[in-house]
Amino acid sequence: MSKIRKLAGETALYGLGSILPRMLNFLLVPLHTIDLFSRAEYGVITKLYAFAAVLNILFMFGMETAFFRFATKPGADTRRIFNLAQTCVTLISVSVSAFFIGFSGPIASYFGISTHPEFIIWLTLILLTDALVAIPFAQLRLEKKALKFASLKITNVLLLLGLNFYFLKFAYDPAVNIGYVFLANVIANAFYIAFFLRTLLSWRPAFDREISPEIIRYAYPVMLTGVAGNINEMFSRTTLDWWLPVNFYGSISNKEAVGIFGACYKYAVFMNLGIQAFRYAAEPFFFTNAADKNSPQLFSRVNHYFVITGCLVFIGISVNLDLLKYFIGEDFWVGLNIVPILLMAYLFLGIYYNISIWFKLTDKTYYGTIITVFGAVITILGNYLLIPIAGYTGSSWAALLCYFNMAVLCYVLGQRHYPIPYKLLQGFGYLLFALVLVQISLWIPISNQIGATLFHAIIVLTFAITAFLLERKNISPGT
Repeated sequence: MSKIRKLAGETALYGLGSILPRMLNFLLVPLHTIDLFSRAEYGVITKLYAFAAVLNILFMFGMETAFFRFATKPGADTRRIFNLAQTCVTLISVSVSAFFIGFSGPIASYFGISTHPEFIIWLTLILLTDALVAIPFAQLRLEKKALKFASLKITNVLLLLGLNFYFLKFAYDPAVNIGYVFLANVIANAFYIAFFLRTLLSWRPAFDREISPEIIRYAYPVMLTGVAGNINEMFSRTTLDWWLPVNFYGSISNKEAVGIFGACYKYAVFMNLGIQAFRYAAEPFFFTNAADKNSPQLFSRVNHYFVITGCLVFIGISVNLDLLKYFIGEDFWVGLNIVPILLMAYLFLGIYYNISIWFKLTDKTYYGTIITVFGAVITILGNYLLIPIAGYTGSSWAALLCYFNMAVLCYVLGQRHYPIPYKLLQGFGYLLFALVLVQISLWIPISNQIGATLFHAIIVLTFAITAFLLERKNISPGT
């Protein structure tokens, strides 16, 4: 089986473990937004999880990528590297967790939930369990146990769905309210600890005077890159409430606007999930194929097919929002215009992740920090300038500007240090074609739902068939 086809197969399995669970998790959106939580309450959930997403990177400290790098070096003792990486993650995550639990009261007050400091404690426990199982999950990826990886992720989300449904439909107490969302997550995450219990018990705290400092030096720029990247992703959800002028949306308050933005942002998650599934498979793939003399051409073809697939996802979701909108409450539909913008933003983020492999392979991870800090500056300035004049639509454009410029800068720097012959013209051609098709769907509105659905299916098929005909000659058994 060819390398790219094997990568596609592993991506599909990891997609089963990341996309399917998140799609199942997406079913929580109608449960939460239709006749249950108000837009303001959903805004609180959005801000808390945005805060947690940034902290999640700090808890893991870039050790997943460091584990792959050092465990795949010639002659590496994989078990030894596992112990070293797990030791670092455990020390950091337990220390930071103790801090947030100790100051849960003031932190809860900051988020406007002063009567519920337990929400902060539950969020901290979610982050702690995620961190403790990060290296065991990375080990599954390194060992190419994608099916086991997928099974664990799916089981976790099924538990999460079941617990949410039970708490919110059968055991609901208004005093707890949105807290059930976090409590269900804590209980579901306990499943991970139970499954990896033998692995965690076999871990032996370790420190190597030579290897440990090298791992930390490699990992901390990755961590800083991740934090900056999450700031790029989550910053708008926390600042929208600050920089949105009062009465910008008339009767809709700023807190409600955050809730609308958070609910509509969920649709862009479909693109992000595809990216995540690809990264799970691609990261070990890139490291293990780096020594191949044909690796630059191989990496170029991987990125090319990634762009085509991303464009197909972009079109499929953008033109079918007339159907997909029913997954959220009607009060949230007003923000659906931001979905295509966010989808394209995430597509450029995926391209960035793809081409950023050069600084990981050359051990120049500090470039990742430079690029994502550059992106963070664009995010902050973009939100500051655009939110007051365009609301959450402006925030969405800021995300697109950020990820586009990050991808461009990463490409320019990468060509100097690790040249890869990416197919730029063909890639931008597919992007432009996708944008034109989506715009055509907007220019030709069809009131009849059956007719509209058929028309949108034709648009999606037009792209898929065109791509197949153009790429058919490049696809061979050795691809």
